[in-house]
Amino acid sequence: MVARLWYGSSVRVCVFDLDHTLIRSPLDLAAMAADMRALLESACGLLPPRPERYRVGELVAWCRERAPDLEPRIWEVALAHERRALGDAALEPGAREAIRGACAAGFRTALWTNNAREVTLAVLDRFALARDLEPVVTRDEMERLKPDPAGWRVISDHFTARLGRGTASPRTAITAVVVGDSWVDGVAAAAAGLPFVAYRASQADLDRWNVTPIARLEDLAGLPAWLAAYRPDGHGA
Repeated sequence: MVARLWYGSSVRVCVFDLDHTLIRSPLDLAAMAADMRALLESACGLLPPRPERYRVGELVAWCRERAPDLEPRIWEVALAHERRALGDAALEPGAREAIRGACAAGFRTALWTNNAREVTLAVLDRFALARDLEPVVTRDEMERLKPDPAGWRVISDHFTARLGRGTASPRTAITAVVVGDSWVDGVAAAAAGLPFVAYRASQADLDRWNVTPIARLEDLAGLPAWLAAYRPDGHGA
């Protein structure tokens, strides 16, 4: 269980996804996966057929297991797609209000994204969001992509280190919620033992992956009011 930790202070954290949550991006993950698959198949032969497309995380995992020498080239494909999408990225409506409102409600704000650090910092700097998000955890800091909970472990370790400095011993908890637009965010949150707030997420996708959000938002600017009323025991939100 990683969502509860024992240290000499306590903290509440609101963890945001990036693309289609804080940033409106034209990044096409299906096209990225198609290019990754083409690279793998050109070097290793055809992948086993299946009724649905291979996803980016699945192709990365396949590459690591069966063709690790190709992994740097796989990430080059991903980075090229992310760089191309960067030019047309825009701030998601309500994003700034959501972050600053979360802080006003007593939450620290962090970022957890599968994007590369290079493009993540570039877009955060463009919209002056970087100073409001700490830590910023990208694929460069975590062992595995979402929906694996590896990124949450980086975030919790960050706050563990800060809470542990100069404290005595009493036990406390890190209370966190994850805000994202996709089933991937919801599965990652569940794997980390954290509640998930779905922002404009596809209900069909949530149902397919057995994701049950604690709340659903159509307007990101409504997040601060929800956070202000939220109680980890399930009461008040």
